[in-house]
Amino acid sequence: MQAVLPRLRFDDAFIEAPSRSFEGAIESLWMEVGFGGGEHARALAAANPAIGLIACEVFENGICSILSALVPDDGTEDVPALPPNLRLWDQDARGLLARLPPASLSRLYLMFPDPWPKSRHVKRRFMHPENIALAARAVKPGGLWRIATDDPTYQAWTADVLAAQHAFDVPPPATLRPEDWPPTRYEAKALLAGRPCLYWSLIRRSGS
Repeated sequence: MQAVLPRLRFDDAFIEAPSRSFEGAIESLWMEVGFGGGEHARALAAANPAIGLIACEVFENGICSILSALVPDDGTEDVPALPPNLRLWDQDARGLLARLPPASLSRLYLMFPDPWPKSRHVKRRFMHPENIALAARAVKPGGLWRIATDDPTYQAWTADVLAAQHAFDVPPPATLRPEDWPPTRYEAKALLAGRPCLYWSLIRRSGS
């Protein structure tokens, strides 16, 4: 956490020009909200070296998981080369979405978010009208927002929230994960337990 996170953390100094925070030129900027253990973010960055990915997670366990995967504990103090196209944001993703330049993201990911099942927790769900507006501000026209969840309550809630907005085109969700969409450990647990997953691929409309 002390040695590696500062090297990967997305710096506020680049908020107006986020592409400058990455090593070398990037073709587009992607963002993942709540990366959990980090396997999906690592796979995205590895499979798409021309993009810059900002992976967001507020929970320390998740930060430790991704750092442990990137820096194996082999008994040495040497830090290996880190992904040049990956940056971490360890604060609330909503704050970053609100501050990035408008239409700066080509892709946004929301993977298996906490369902917050109790009624008093509904406002904590990322899938919320206020956050739809933040996503619409940050994603460029024609950009892609991918959402996945196995929770029936969250699936129904997502469908209702998306039906009430006009910033994104919403094709019917897929029941099988698209081939270019990396798996996650949570998804594997859900499928093993017999919980069907839904995968939305939203397209940002122009002029909305």
